[in-house]
Amino acid sequence: MVTVNGQTLTERQKGLAACACLMAQGDLERLEPAVRMALDNGVTVNELKEAFSQLYAYTGFPRSLNALGVLNKVLNNRQPNWKEGKPWTRPSEWDDAKAAYELGKKNQTQVSGREFNYDFCPQDDYYLKAHLFGDIFAGDQLSHADREIVTVAALSGLNRVAPQLAAHKLGAVNMGNSQQLVDELCKWLDSEGYTLQSGFPKGVANETYAKFFIGNSYVAPIKPANLTEGEATVMPIVNVSFEPGCRNNWHIHHGARQILICVSGKGWYQEWGKAPVALSPGMVIDIPEGVKHWHGAQKDSWFQHYTTHVKTGGEESNEWLEAVSDEHYSLIHNNL
Repeated sequence: MVTVNGQTLTERQKGLAACACLMAQGDLERLEPAVRMALDNGVTVNELKEAFSQLYAYTGFPRSLNALGVLNKVLNNRQPNWKEGKPWTRPSEWDDAKAAYELGKKNQTQVSGREFNYDFCPQDDYYLKAHLFGDIFAGDQLSHADREIVTVAALSGLNRVAPQLAAHKLGAVNMGNSQQLVDELCKWLDSEGYTLQSGFPKGVANETYAKFFIGNSYVAPIKPANLTEGEATVMPIVNVSFEPGCRNNWHIHHGARQILICVSGKGWYQEWGKAPVALSPGMVIDIPEGVKHWHGAQKDSWFQHYTTHVKTGGEESNEWLEAVSDEHYSLIHNNL
């Protein structure tokens, strides 16, 4: 595998992955610029059609058709450097059910690394072999390695599909991608915010407090819609976004309580000497003044919370302390 600046993931592969991840979430607003980016970076029109068509098997027809609609809209302003790609041809397997099934059985065995038979539900076993790994994989617009990049990226954008994502990470290697590339792919999707599944703003880089965080965090001040010019809020509210694995240092608030309102993803909160608390949307954490604590994302998920402070008297300040070590953080996950 040829690397560029130590990277194996190409700009073309990034384009495919970004489109797949956003398509899976149904995020049409962010998908439109991602489609343009992909086309600028060498993904062909017909490759995107194939990717969005394949992913109906993982995300459903509505999101597949919506993504194709976005692609069609983007092409209304076609740029000279965008390529149509290899002409589409009808796979011969579509006219031979037995051939499609045998092809699918072969492809599924390669993806799984072993022969796979889902005897518990013969219907799904047949659909997987004959249709997903047969009919769909029979198309020649994408290589098998590209198909697994697309699938891993799409599953990375969905909630509660961890077993399937883990299986396809292995499958991506079995279909010709390096382990380094797959790891880089998942890290890139996280770092670029494509896996952030939220209707709340990501915000801008948290540069002011970055030295007190492990990993990247982002802040978006929240202003009430009915606030008029010149008015001040009694309790400033900020939306804080943590990328997977990001957490702040142990710290203490003086002169105020801190309130966390969890809005998306999965996170952690821990007070000194107490067990960590797993955070999920809808949970509210009221942190007493003077209590040493930390909070952040779980290792496999973005996390967002609103934060505000309530004065308790005296001078307000934050006392930043030691970092939450990798050993401590890993131990929490290992004990899940």
